[in-house]
Amino acid sequence: YSWDNVVGESNGIIIRGSCVQLPFSVHKIMKRLNTNSLLAFIDSHIVSYPTPVNLNYLWSFGSLAGICLCIQIVSGMFLGMHYTANVEYAFNSVEHIMRDVSNGWFIRYIHANGASFFFITVYIHIFRGIFYGSYIERFQLWLVGIIIFIAMMATAFMGYVLPWGQMSFWGATVITNLFSAVPAVGTVIVEWLWGGFSVDNATLNRFFSLHYFLPFIIAALAVIHLALLHENGSTNPSGVDFGGDYIFFYPYFYVKDLFGFLIFLLVFTIFISFYPNALGHSDNYIQANPLVTPAHIVPEWYFLPFYAILRSIPNKLLGVIAMFLAIIILLLLPIISTSIIRVTNYRPVFLPIFWAILFDFTILGWIGQKPVESPFMEIGFFGSFLYFFFLAYLFPCIGLYERSVFFVYLQRSFKNAAYRLK
Repeated sequence: YSWDNVVGESNGIIIRGSCVQLPFSVHKIMKRLNTNSLLAFIDSHIVSYPTPVNLNYLWSFGSLAGICLCIQIVSGMFLGMHYTANVEYAFNSVEHIMRDVSNGWFIRYIHANGASFFFITVYIHIFRGIFYGSYIERFQLWLVGIIIFIAMMATAFMGYVLPWGQMSFWGATVITNLFSAVPAVGTVIVEWLWGGFSVDNATLNRFFSLHYFLPFIIAALAVIHLALLHENGSTNPSGVDFGGDYIFFYPYFYVKDLFGFLIFLLVFTIFISFYPNALGHSDNYIQANPLVTPAHIVPEWYFLPFYAILRSIPNKLLGVIAMFLAIIILLLLPIISTSIIRVTNYRPVFLPIFWAILFDFTILGWIGQKPVESPFMEIGFFGSFLYFFFLAYLFPCIGLYERSVFFVYLQRSFKNAAYRLK
């Protein structure tokens, strides 16, 4: 993007071609900052980054996800100072944080609810990307984004084990046992994950280490994601290569993102202060007991859609394959997509399918927390079938249909134009 060819000035804002700039005094400061390579990087990717003027608030969830990651890393570091990764003391160390450590309850609730809010922002970010076609012709960007999502799921699962409550222990037992479905080497993989013949002290230790380490990998992937985004520029709600005005990210979209963050902070604070356990499970306040199995083993809410797909298939191996395929299919959207139109608003055939996908995903999340009995089993199986039917079959087929309609329309337009010239 070029800032050349000054064409005018209005209210102290300099207009250069199709770009809007800040007053000259601000640019003079920026030029001085650019003498330092680190500050130049911050300037080019955050301060002076040219941003399409028509971005809406849905684009703020990317930066919100980055803020959530920072909150999780900082609060996790403070919790790690008082946590003991030992099956004899883990549960009591969490209670020590809640009762004895100064403001420990507040830090723990920030971390526990922060994970849920992190997933809320990321889910909105992913579905916004699907709605506005952010995966089209941006395979690397989408690939890194879904890898971040997978790393988040792994980190959250291991973090859920650390309090060593009933749901922690039995959730770890059930999920790690899934790998036993792998033919020939399944048992070896499970014992390697456990560090023994059952979920025990070795399992807790390695889960704590990986849970502490993985967020920094996610942060590195987030930087790569941002760099890939800025390589070709942000998409926009119009869904076409933008020919309108570009403005600096700072201060315009900085203020917009700041407003979104303040709304997020308000809702987040309400949850921490008044409903800190609304998104958790009460059984996790009972210390882990390998001899007592909970009536219903339920993971955290953000795993429920994929957990419902796992449970909907009676065969263990096929259920595991279906669960992993449900995540991998998101990874492959840029490959299976055949549409030449980005924004779902301009795709009247796909628009109801998108809302059906979102509704189906929500229903699967609801089914995932229900007991394995009729009619929930049948609803879960039908919802799982629709999930793959929408994404694996209708997703590419609708794109091909739109292409055929578009080319037929073009042919007719050319024929009409040629007829008029005659």
